[in-house]
Amino acid sequence: MLVIMETNATEAQILRVKERINEMGYTAHDVQWHANKAIGVTGNKGAEDRVYLEGLPGVLKVVPITRPYKLASREVHPENSVYNIGGAVFGTGDVVMIAGPCAVESEEQTLRICQIVADRGAQMLRGGAYKPRTSPYSFQGLGEKGLEILAKAREVTGLPFVTEVLDTSTAATVADYADMLQIGTRNMQNFILLKEVGKLGKPVLLKRGMSATLEETLMSAEYLMAHGSSEVVICERGVRTFSSHARNTLDISFIPALKHVSHLPIIVDPSHSSGQRYSVIPHALAGIGAGADGLLVDVHDRPEEALCDGPQALLPDEFSELMKIAKGVCAAMGKSIGRETD
Repeated sequence: MLVIMETNATEAQILRVKERINEMGYTAHDVQWHANKAIGVTGNKGAEDRVYLEGLPGVLKVVPITRPYKLASREVHPENSVYNIGGAVFGTGDVVMIAGPCAVESEEQTLRICQIVADRGAQMLRGGAYKPRTSPYSFQGLGEKGLEILAKAREVTGLPFVTEVLDTSTAATVADYADMLQIGTRNMQNFILLKEVGKLGKPVLLKRGMSATLEETLMSAEYLMAHGSSEVVICERGVRTFSSHARNTLDISFIPALKHVSHLPIIVDPSHSSGQRYSVIPHALAGIGAGADGLLVDVHDRPEEALCDGPQALLPDEFSELMKIAKGVCAAMGKSIGRETD
């Protein structure tokens, strides 16, 4: 349910509504509904609960929410959500560029690549300290040492960073370092992890599961939001299909479909959808054209030496080319991308 308050409702009246919701055994969430303050209600069993709230002073009306995902729905939050994460602003219509190595391999490698993307206009850094790998023999990341390196990269470049959380045992440690926590495609429906990450209250980048529907993706976002994460960004990174010409099939239709029903920002990961360097830029431009709020791109200056996903990483000059072309596409759409550089 959504309890919409009168425009002149007092803080005392709003508090009383929240108290009543808690007394009913449900959870109250502060939301903005157009020009009115509103209170989202989760945990309620049916529309008959409305009668216990409609008569309270300051209440304009109580609206049932038809979507199974409540807090992520435009029914609760009609306007696009806008998040400022360390200076990178999602949801305004402009495109946020997130770039860096797929994995933190060493301090020298990470600082070198992060400085390259920062100099070319990236607004946020990416890099994996903990790496989920299909093979148990592949590089698994540097763990907390990798987080320390990313924190140093943030200090050197002045840019925030996002990195992946793999399990509940390391979630709090990652949150101590990172500006934004990433939930990877394999963990999108790891509900225990989603609850734990939600409780940390940090911004979250939620990657769509490799075979997840729109509703399943937003229900995972709902887990995060219901447990305390108020800033969730969805990432379309391609889904698994019968195609063999790309690592995954980039689902461009997912972007406008999600924006139609949800207020959450959505970005595209063209590196993991493509899997091959030659098609990363086309995938990125397609995402921008479909209305994506950002890009998440792998960059490596020595991909032949990379310990993870070297074939899909853009070379520095290719990243510069992407920024140049993307700025033209964004300008034609009345948008901007990246930071201004000298």
